[in-house]
Amino acid sequence: MTEEGVGVSGTIERSIHTIRGERVMLDADLAALYGVTTGNLNKAVARNPDRFPEDFMFPLTRAETASLIFQSGISKPEGRGGSRHARYAFTEQGVAMLSSVLRSPRAVAVNVEIMRAFVRLRALLATHADLARKLELLEQKYDGKFRVVFDAIRLLMAPGVAAERKRIGF
Repeated sequence: MTEEGVGVSGTIERSIHTIRGERVMLDADLAALYGVTTGNLNKAVARNPDRFPEDFMFPLTRAETASLIFQSGISKPEGRGGSRHARYAFTEQGVAMLSSVLRSPRAVAVNVEIMRAFVRLRALLATHADLARKLELLEQKYDGKFRVVFDAIRLLMAPGVAAERKRIGF
């Protein structure tokens, strides 16, 4: 990114979650990247409701918030150390729209990097789909002897496999 210390693209990519089948970023993660408080980010969004329809951003349910706390260690949903308000998830279009609401040089630089991260993620998913097609062709070509190998590869390619594994450590 820039010399301003905005962050690295790896931080952005780790901040992209899949919720309701959408790749999204949470308001708190975006606020940290933009260098503003989550409250100020959400106030800027609230002042421009016509720019953020529900396919651009949506509030998380308690179950979704609880799942994120469990999976990625985000802070508690309420009380000491946690958010007292519903968290919001921004889709790629919502993040792009934030650039029209937050106009600082840092916000512009962050938005450019976030858009690049979403593009990299789409390319990675396209590669994944291409590998799945090639695996299907190979499976049709070879007999049942390799069934176990193909099943193992397919299991490794399945989304969410990493989340299902038990974490070691903290």
